Amino acid sequence: MAKLLRMLAFLLALSGGAVHAAPRCTLSGESQVTVGDRSVLVHLPPSPTTPAPLVILLHGSGSTGPAILRDSNLAAASDQHGFVVAAPDAGIPHDKGFVWNIPGVPTVAGTIPGPDAPDDVAFLGALIDRLAKAGCVDPARVYATGLSGGGRMTSWLGCVAADRFAAIAPVVGLRAGNPLASDPTRPDPATCRPSRPVPVIAFAGDADTTNPIEGGGAKYWSYTMHAAERRWASLNRCTADPTTRWVAARVYEERYTRCRGGADVVGRITVGGGHSWVVDNDALWAFLSQHRR
Repeated sequence: MAKLLRMLAFLLALSGGAVHAAPRCTLSGESQVTVGDRSVLVHLPPSPTTPAPLVILLHGSGSTGPAILRDSNLAAASDQHGFVVAAPDAGIPHDKGFVWNIPGVPTVAGTIPGPDAPDDVAFLGALIDRLAKAGCVDPARVYATGLSGGGRMTSWLGCVAADRFAAIAPVVGLRAGNPLASDPTRPDPATCRPSRPVPVIAFAGDADTTNPIEGGGAKYWSYTMHAAERRWASLNRCTADPTTRWVAARVYEERYTRCRGGADVVGRITVGGGHSWVVDNDALWAFLSQHRR
């Protein structure tokens, strides 16, 4: 007992004589959080256990955070499973919404963002810090998902911000770096070098003509979804042969396993699915929630 009291006295002295309680999250329901010059829509489940897991939900090109929160139905999944959803707007205005800044890659407007374009990676990092500091989210359980251009941005986060995200889930937008200039049917290894293995689950439809799973399309697309899966499997050092199985009447799964750090790579393809939120939100959360950073 005396030893324990001495230890407590030592810790109290280190803290300057004050005991600092962890911050208590004061957000509830759907709230607006300011990060820099942007206001971010944040959805919290009823009576959340905080700090809670965080899913950052990225809209498609020309859209907005509130629109993708509505269209994805992730708020309902948040309420069921107890995670927080943040649905920010990208930094570059386009049409009636915004587009994400993926350096060196043209947006849907056909132009490559210049050096003065908003740094969306830094902004999303600041969003995580803001919610973690407020006591609302656990920085070790942060995940990213997004649709189309938001899916490509999600992939980019896996490439350059693996230290901030426990897993990623691109939707109709899986990439593994920019198309290789000398052979656009392959991803350029130099443009995706994550600092750690990144678990990946990607969703797509085989009837998507905007970002076809067989490649082609716009210059930012080019290579196939399968090439992206294989590249992530290589980055994660997966050693088992890939497997394919049906998981629903119109959905099959391609999976790479025995990966370093348990960072499996999974592709879920909806037969007849188009360029939309072709996601089983329960399956998405079941995969993401297995992983911590």
